Amino acid sequence: MTDTDIKKWYVVRAVSGQENKIRSYMESEINRLGFSHLVEEMLVPTQKVVQIRKGKKINKEKVYFPGYIMIKANLSGEIPHIIKALPNVIGFLGETKGGDPIPLRTAEVNRMLGKVDELSTETESVAIPFVSGENIKVIDGPFNGFNGTVEKVNEDKRKLEVMVKIFGRKTPLELSYMQVEKI
Repeated sequence: MTDTDIKKWYVVRAVSGQENKIRSYMESEINRLGFSHLVEEMLVPTQKVVQIRKGKKINKEKVYFPGYIMIKANLSGEIPHIIKALPNVIGFLGETKGGDPIPLRTAEVNRMLGKVDELSTETESVAIPFVSGENIKVIDGPFNGFNGTVEKVNEDKRKLEVMVKIFGRKTPLELSYMQVEKI
């Protein structure tokens, strides 16, 4: 096993919100310069998030560690300088001024990668966009078109208890988040 075979995990600090763009730019630059054999993997830890916009479920990937890109590589020779010279790259996590990048400890890597795996298999959680006392309009089901007030948010069942006025009488309904929208 030569020195070029030993690859360790490092964390590259980057401008938040640009992680995927920077990662692909880093990959193409390393390939272009012929150092791809020294870099095994680059990843931006993300988690799947479900948001509700206008009554529709939208799946989005959200960056789990904003501003960080994990890279498994042998950072010998020019590679650290190539990476640091890229636009929107701040540097390496844990490096001292003028010093070499410090690799992550195995326990940290396992914890971070375990978290990444856990997030990718995690059941989709929906951010509840409603609160008690909020005025809503029913947009689906037999009570479509009726206005009401959120009485209670039941997170376990993922339902809302809504009080709707039907023929002048207040009637309690149990509806899913997808059946209502804010007024």
